[in-house]
Amino acid sequence: MLRHPPYFFAFRLEDVAVKQGVLGAASVVVLAVGLASALAIGGGAAEFALADPGEIVRYGLPVAKAFVSAGAALAIGGLLFRLWAVPTGPAANRVMGQVQIASLIWTLAMIAYSLFAFMSVYGLPFGADAEFGTNLQYFFADTELGQLLATTTGLAVVVSILSALTRSFLGNAAAFLAAVAAMWPFAEMAHSGGTANHAVAVSALILHIVFISVWVGGLVALVVAVRSGSDFRTLVERYSTLALLSFCIVTVSGAVSAGVRVGSFDNLVASPYGQLVIAKIAFSMALGVLGAVYRTRLIPRITGANRGLVRLFGVEVLIMAATMGIATGLGRTATPVEDSLGGELSASEILTGRSVPEPWTFTQAITEWRLDLIWVLFAVITTFWYFAGVRRLVRRGDSWPVSRTINWVFAMIVLVYATGGGVAVYGEYLFSVHMIGHMLLTMMVPISIVLAAPVTLVMRAVHPRHDGSRGAREWVHAIVHSRWVSIVGHPLVATVIFALSLIVFYYSGLLKWSMTTHLGHEWMVVHFLVGGYLFIQALIGIDPTPHRTAYPVRFILLMGTMVFHAFFGLSLMMGESLLLPEWFGAMGRTWGDDPLKDQQVGGGIAWGVGEVPTLVLSAMVALSWVRSDGREQKRLDRKATLNHDQDLNDYNAMLEKLAARTDRSPRDGSSADS
Repeated sequence: MLRHPPYFFAFRLEDVAVKQGVLGAASVVVLAVGLASALAIGGGAAEFALADPGEIVRYGLPVAKAFVSAGAALAIGGLLFRLWAVPTGPAANRVMGQVQIASLIWTLAMIAYSLFAFMSVYGLPFGADAEFGTNLQYFFADTELGQLLATTTGLAVVVSILSALTRSFLGNAAAFLAAVAAMWPFAEMAHSGGTANHAVAVSALILHIVFISVWVGGLVALVVAVRSGSDFRTLVERYSTLALLSFCIVTVSGAVSAGVRVGSFDNLVASPYGQLVIAKIAFSMALGVLGAVYRTRLIPRITGANRGLVRLFGVEVLIMAATMGIATGLGRTATPVEDSLGGELSASEILTGRSVPEPWTFTQAITEWRLDLIWVLFAVITTFWYFAGVRRLVRRGDSWPVSRTINWVFAMIVLVYATGGGVAVYGEYLFSVHMIGHMLLTMMVPISIVLAAPVTLVMRAVHPRHDGSRGAREWVHAIVHSRWVSIVGHPLVATVIFALSLIVFYYSGLLKWSMTTHLGHEWMVVHFLVGGYLFIQALIGIDPTPHRTAYPVRFILLMGTMVFHAFFGLSLMMGESLLLPEWFGAMGRTWGDDPLKDQQVGGGIAWGVGEVPTLVLSAMVALSWVRSDGREQKRLDRKATLNHDQDLNDYNAMLEKLAARTDRSPRDGSSADS
């Protein structure tokens, strides 16, 4: 028998009486049954009314999609499990073997899926004709669907190459990020731009796809890693943490996604789509129950290799396979609610998928909401972890300033508002309101995050690992001391990024990308937050940093930023051309200032309102300078007390020697012999 057999469809569980390959084969059968049932109930493989491509294409498309989903899930989940739970060694090699084979299957399935999707769109049967190559080239080069498919396939190839070439944490992390990025086009394909609830649906679906992949692929990686002789209980506990997080996010994102597409309880019960949703919910709840059993009853009793628990893992893998089959068929089923806007559309509906809201007022700024699920969950989960860290410190008798906790909560509240409150809603229609959101994301939120000192909390509250794996503490430490952070976190570099990003963002195609695509919008939020955090951390940071800049230099950088903000604001206030006329000038709103006047108001906000946080930062830098001098003086006083003013006595002795040497030297410049 091979010493290291393949692990994708053939698992040899040494502690369980299951022959090699049985679990994998059973999973494929269950996946096929779930997919076939979903296609039969939802009609996902029914004959097309016009230009039917034939049975091979109609059934080949969902089958290929099922293999794409399985391969992507095993790659994403395996990579995260390797990065979070598995120490370097045999267990890591086995898990990366899973990832390597899974990513290869993912790539091949994506090629087949892309080909079937092309034939489905064009109504071409399986085969080739004289125009097949020309149409295929046009599909991938000039259509949005083809470009999204090509992007996903390319990223799958990147994951395959990285997983084959490297076993380092950095290489595995790069592969994981590429794998997660490959899921975004799938979310875009499932919910086309320009339709109602586009941003909500895409955010929910990307979270759903990524974390169900973590859940499924992580479990298979756990089964693979168990064979390496690693600490069984430790691996199960770490996977349990990932599974609990994944279950919570999958449940919330699934509910939001289903709510967008089902619309009402009657549609949930009566429509084929709703019935498949119910079946998927039932299987997911069964997995949730198994997870609860793990955490509350089984894990505390683990003393060694547990055959019963590994058998339960096998049952869970089969349930996941059935769920994945149903989910694939669900993606081919018509929704009971048509999310595409019908009738004669206004300019605003064409651009944003929604009609122009009521006039902008203070009341609307407070009461109007369209939450971004990505940032809501980020705020909730990180706040929970922050409180858990503080609680751990308090329970062991350590102190943590209440002001830091308040700052974190305030930062997350402002973040949720800036990405989903009235500022976010009206920022699509008014440049001035968009600029308010910019100021919140680049100044107010980062200032509060920096003052909350999350890195320090992680380093103090999270227990270090000693088995060669990386938990939260090890990853934060590695990032803070990485070469990339040492470069972009340098005060001068951070200041240049913070200042020049204004010009680069607003006077390039990035503004259009952020306004017209959901991916661009999310990138904008991340860029504003990270750029603001790096700059403010360099000025008033509490957390450890590779660079500590002298306070006079900090003031110079801060003053330079104020001048740059003023220059940018004045350029907008005095400008006579609209930055994005095809967006802000084409909404068709009948209230408020005209687009150019509103842009000039936005320039005043960038200059005036933006300087307020800068002045606050100036006061904070000055206060830190004073406190630093005070701490230095206290340190010197303590040192003098301990060594009985030895430094002062040495200094006085040196002065006495100099004075004595001066007294012995001639005063009139003549020689000593004359």
